Amino acid sequence: MTGIGIVAAGAMHRDVLAALQAACSDEAWGADFIGRLLATPGAFAVLAAGAADPAQPIGYALSRAAAGEAEVLSIGVLEPARRRGVGRALMAAVAEQAGRLGATSLFLEVAEDNAAALALYRGLGFSAVGRRPGYYRRPLGPVDARTLRLQL
Repeated sequence: MTGIGIVAAGAMHRDVLAALQAACSDEAWGADFIGRLLATPGAFAVLAAGAADPAQPIGYALSRAAAGEAEVLSIGVLEPARRRGVGRALMAAVAEQAGRLGATSLFLEVAEDNAAALALYRGLGFSAVGRRPGYYRRPLGPVDARTLRLQL
């Protein structure tokens, strides 16, 4: 996908972020929670849109930075836009903003059964630094999370 636009998002975008998060994740946080999260120091969000309709978000990332580290709290791309560079563009924007906020490392957790995300993060230079047993709940049982780090 060419022409991916990334914009900063804030608490005023909480409904859009909540809708995207609910569409992309098994765990919906809700607009009120996202609004409170984005009101905390160091928290930030970005939205992605495609060139075909710049007013229609197709992906998001919620992150926070503190004490020289940043973490991706939630990231997602709507199904029709996946595998077209949107996730990569979102991660680049997150890393850039995290660096501006003084972070030297970026962390995230990813389900071990999410091969596409694992491939994306490996391609971006993330390395495994830990595992969280049973972190994700699935209908067929819990799935471990891998904790990954990128040096910024």
